[in-house]
Amino acid sequence: MNGYLRPYFQYLSNENCWLHNITMVKMRKNKGKTNTIEKEFVFEFKAGENHCVLKVPLQFPFNEHVSDLHGRIMLLHKIPCFVENDLKNRLVSFIERETLVDYDREAEAALQRLTNGEVDINKVTNSWAKAYSETTLEHACPEEPSWDEDFASVYHELIHSPASETLLNLEHSYFVSVSELISERDMELKKLQERQAVEMDKVMQELGKTLCDQDVNTVAAQHFDAQQVLENKWASELKQVTGIQKQEYQEWVMKLHRDLQNPNNSTINEEIKVQPGQLGEAGEAGARLFEEQRQLEESFTIHLGAQLKTMHNLRLMRSDVLDFCKHRRHSSSGVKLRRLQTALSLYSTSLCGLVLLVDNRVNSYSGIKRDFATVSRECTDFHFPRVDEQLDIIQQVVLYARAQHSSKQREQPEMPRNGGSEDKNKIIDRNSSNILPGEFYITRHSNLSEVHIVFHLCVDDNVRSGNITARDPAIMGLRNILKVCCTHDITTITIPLLLVHDMSEEMTIPWCLKRAELVFKCVKGFMMEMASWDGGISRTVQFLVPQSISEEMFYQLSNMLPQIFRVSSTLTLTSKR
Repeated sequence: MNGYLRPYFQYLSNENCWLHNITMVKMRKNKGKTNTIEKEFVFEFKAGENHCVLKVPLQFPFNEHVSDLHGRIMLLHKIPCFVENDLKNRLVSFIERETLVDYDREAEAALQRLTNGEVDINKVTNSWAKAYSETTLEHACPEEPSWDEDFASVYHELIHSPASETLLNLEHSYFVSVSELISERDMELKKLQERQAVEMDKVMQELGKTLCDQDVNTVAAQHFDAQQVLENKWASELKQVTGIQKQEYQEWVMKLHRDLQNPNNSTINEEIKVQPGQLGEAGEAGARLFEEQRQLEESFTIHLGAQLKTMHNLRLMRSDVLDFCKHRRHSSSGVKLRRLQTALSLYSTSLCGLVLLVDNRVNSYSGIKRDFATVSRECTDFHFPRVDEQLDIIQQVVLYARAQHSSKQREQPEMPRNGGSEDKNKIIDRNSSNILPGEFYITRHSNLSEVHIVFHLCVDDNVRSGNITARDPAIMGLRNILKVCCTHDITTITIPLLLVHDMSEEMTIPWCLKRAELVFKCVKGFMMEMASWDGGISRTVQFLVPQSISEEMFYQLSNMLPQIFRVSSTLTLTSKR
C-alpha cells in the first residue's frame, strides 16, 4: 500500500455508538516546495446489526485516479458490494470538496504573500502576460509560409492556366541546354579514354623491354587521376548550371504570377498564348517512336472486395524501368506532352510512383542506381533537391536509426539468438550505413518523365532464386510500399513483376510463371488490404517485365493475370426487335 492510503475499519454496535464523518487535518512539508495536507476520509455503512466505519487518510493535492483508489479499497478490505456505488460517490465528493478547500488555502496564502510584499508584483504580472500571449491563439505570431510553399502554390496555379505552355517551353529549353552540356562531357570523356587506351597499348608493348610492372601501374594511376579530375570538373559545372537554372526558373515563375495579377498587361497575355502550330509532325513522330519503344502493353479493369467493391486498373508492360524516367532529347513536343501530365499532378492527390530494385548501399555509384542518377541529372529539378543531396540526407537518417536501434539493444538484456540473427546483427554493426533487404528509401522528383516518387527497394541475390515465399523481405517490402501509397496520395505505382530488372539464364519459363503468380497473388492480397487503409480508392498498378523478355512469355503472363484477379466482364447491349 502507498503511504497515503492506510484505511482501517471500526465495527461498532448500533446500540453503543454512532460516528459522524470526521476530517482530521495534519500539514507537513514534502521534499519539494509544495505543502501536502493529510485529511482523513470517513465512510460509515450498516451491515446487519453492526455499524461499520472506514477511515482512509489521504494526502492533498490528490494526484491519484479516484476509480483506482476506489477499486483498491473495495478489493483490499472486502467491502460489501451493496455499498460500492455509495462509497464511490462519497469518495468523489470528498476529494472534490477538499481539493477546492486546498486550492482556496493555497490562493489565500499566495494573496497573503503578495500583500506582505514577499513576492515581486511586477515579476508576477510579467510571467502572467508572457504565459497568456504564448498560449492564446489571438496573440500568436502568424506562421509565415516558406519560399518552397509559396513557389509550389504559384506553380500549381500557373500549370493549370494558359501559361502552362510557356512553362513547358522554358523547361524544355533548360533541358536541351543541359543535354548539350552532357553531350560535350561524354564526348570529352570518350576522347580522353581513347587517348589513354592508345597510350596504354604503347606501354604494354614496351613491357619487359624498357618498362616494368611498376611503370604500367604508374601510367594506370595517372589515367585514373586524369579521368577523376575531368569527371569532377564536369560534375561541378553541371551542378553550377542546374543551380543557376533552378534559381532563374523559380524567380521567373514568381514574376510571371505577379504580372498575371494585372489584367491590363497585354504583353504577358500575348506571351502565354498557346501556339497550336508548335505541336506538329515532330511531336507525332516522337510519340510514335515512344510507342514503338514501349512495345507491349495489356490493360485490365478489376473489382476487389467482398461487399464494398473497389475498381482498380492493372497494366502489364514490357519496358525498361528507366523509360519511365527518361526524357527524349530530339522530340520537343513529345517531351512537353509527357511532361505536361507529370506537371499537372505534381502538387495533387494523384501522384505516380516507381519501385526501383537496388542493393543495400545508399549511394549512386554503381548498377541501376548510377543509371538512374544519370537520368535524373539530365534535367534540372526545379522543385526538389538534387538526387545526390536527397541521398546524403537519407544516409544520415539511416545512421541515426541504426544508432538508436543499437542503443536500445544494449539497454535490453541479452537473449539467446540463432546464428542467422547474430550474423545479421554483425553485418549491421559493421556497415551501419547499409539497409536490409525489404527496407526502402524514397526520393522525390519533378524532372522525370512519368513519375514523381521513386521507391528504392533493397533486395539481395535471393530474389534470383526460385524458392522465395510470400514472407520474403522483398514481398513484404512491396506491401509496405503499397501502404505508403495509400497514406500519401500515390494512385499509380509501377512494380517489377519478376522482382528483377534484367533477365538471366536461370530465369526459365517455369521460373517466370512461378514468380509472376507469387507476385500477382501477394499484390492482390495487399490491394484488398488497401480498402482498410484508405477507404477503397481506385488505383492503377502497373506490372513491369524486363525489355528482354520474349513476346510469348509476355502473353503467357497476360493470360495468367485475369485468372488471379477478378476482371470486369463486358456487356453487349442489343436492341429488342
